[in-house]
Amino acid sequence: MKSYRQELTFHAPTRRAFINITQQVEKALRDSGIREGLCLVNAMHITASVFINDDERGLHRDYEEWLERLAPHAPIEQYRHNDTGEDNADAHLKRQVMGREVTVAVTGGRLDFGPWEQIFYGEFDGRRPKRVLIKLIGE
Repeated sequence: MKSYRQELTFHAPTRRAFINITQQVEKALRDSGIREGLCLVNAMHITASVFINDDERGLHRDYEEWLERLAPHAPIEQYRHNDTGEDNADAHLKRQVMGREVTVAVTGGRLDFGPWEQIFYGEFDGRRPKRVLIKLIGE
């Protein structure tokens, strides 16, 4: 059994963004040489997410609007976390809903996806560099 580790860095210029990272994860898989195993992809920040879904613009807009209804950014005074001088309590809540990580089976040297599945980095408090970990284990 072998393992492979890689970090990606993202710097979203906006507070929120959804970035398709499937190609970067596939490249890491190729670089690893692993043909059978598991691929873990996780956001290494508490205001960001990694999730799997369809790469469809309307769905991403739906996510944006739905998350904003669930945990609106403003007024920032509605959140006790923001009493510390922060303004990102909503980003922590959005991350909790969207999840920290995904695990994908690796079969025959490929990510074993269902139809339309892609991996996304979800940014909820951007405008600074953040990391994503790719960890592959297998043979």
